[in-house]
Amino acid sequence: MSIDASAPTLRRVRTIPVHRVLPGFARDPVNTLADIGGRVGGELVRLSLGPFRPYLVTHPEHVQQVLKADWTNYQREGMFWRPLRRVLGASILGEGHPWESSRKALQPLFTTRYVASMAERMAETITARMDELDVYAGKGQPVNAADEMAGIVNDAVVKVLFGDRISRADGERLAPAYHTAAGSITFRLLMPFMPYSIPVPGDRAFMKAVRTIDDVVFPLIRKARADSTVSPDVISALCALRDDDAGGAGDRQIRDDLVSVYGAASESTATTLTWLWPLLDAHPKVAAKLHEEIDRVVGAGPVAAEDVAELRYTRMVLQELVRLYPAGWIFPRMAVRDGEIGGVRIKAGSQVLISPYATHRLEEFWERPLEFDPERFAPGAQPRRHKYAYFPFGGGPHQCMGQHLFYVEAPLLLGAILSRFRIGVRSEGPFTPAPAASLRPRQDIVLDIARSERVSEGAR
Repeated sequence: MSIDASAPTLRRVRTIPVHRVLPGFARDPVNTLADIGGRVGGELVRLSLGPFRPYLVTHPEHVQQVLKADWTNYQREGMFWRPLRRVLGASILGEGHPWESSRKALQPLFTTRYVASMAERMAETITARMDELDVYAGKGQPVNAADEMAGIVNDAVVKVLFGDRISRADGERLAPAYHTAAGSITFRLLMPFMPYSIPVPGDRAFMKAVRTIDDVVFPLIRKARADSTVSPDVISALCALRDDDAGGAGDRQIRDDLVSVYGAASESTATTLTWLWPLLDAHPKVAAKLHEEIDRVVGAGPVAAEDVAELRYTRMVLQELVRLYPAGWIFPRMAVRDGEIGGVRIKAGSQVLISPYATHRLEEFWERPLEFDPERFAPGAQPRRHKYAYFPFGGGPHQCMGQHLFYVEAPLLLGAILSRFRIGVRSEGPFTPAPAASLRPRQDIVLDIARSERVSEGAR
């Protein structure tokens, strides 16, 4: 969007000095951005981070402009995206032709109808993992919430993406590799101006993780290409759609798409659900209502695809969960042309930071924003608020296609676990976000698992 530099609407932007930003940003970037956004009431501000001076965009009107109204000027380019490109490549998370090509290929696979058709397979896969949790319950053995959520979600997502083409051993290599890749680029994300010619902490672990991902995914693509049978998995659909571009660049494009979708569907869902357990532990009334619904709908189980539509309060819990803890906590953009946001001139090449985590905590748009209250999302109870006051899955043309998958996969997982077990949190909080590409807790969340009374009575 071109502008007239002399226009009376333009104003000087407030700059937060380096000594007020950098210490907190280096220690806790997630809450630092949220605190700044709250203090300025959603006003557009510039952050002085030494040689790096991005704009922080938190007001819903400004978010809508960047993500939707003027999205062609605010691209997923620039220094923040360089570390992510090294693992995700040119894919659905890119721009231009690679993004258009990938979105065209993937869109039919992530409609509500298509995801619903995969729900039964996900339910069966999730249910199969419950016997392992039952072993822990029987021994009174605590478990790490992040590890268990990642393991269960990974099994379900791998089944959807790769079908029967992948072994459990290879599937279990993907989750820790992606988790390592997302966590080891912290230094690069916080200090994006550092040259790649200079090794920094995390680089070695990152490259090793990417090699592991490639070692798993590329052979599966070649296997799917060689197999003429029709399968309902995503890799088969992508190979069929790109049948005229086999080998080299075509295989690389499928690899990038699969890894991007895997991250959105597996890493994001697992990390988000990890935050749920301390929230339920701290809000027993919410936990009781959630248990009541799951006991009524799922019963003795196993959880089934048709249960998802009946788990209405469960969906409200999940909607509030991703308000407080959106997996994608930061959406960097770069202005490719001179533009304007909220009366402030944005020069071409400027970096813009959008944080759902920060916007979801603005008091102007959310009453008691720090409180966990699923009733906000009760049908008919929601006040009229700006559409972009709530955007846990992004917005505009780049909105995450995996949101339909999340709202099928997550209720199935909760239905499977809570119909059989009661979960307690052994770790002491408070739990804070780690500086990483996805919103994960810094501390381990250790869970105690006990069989529900109904399951215990059945065992006797």
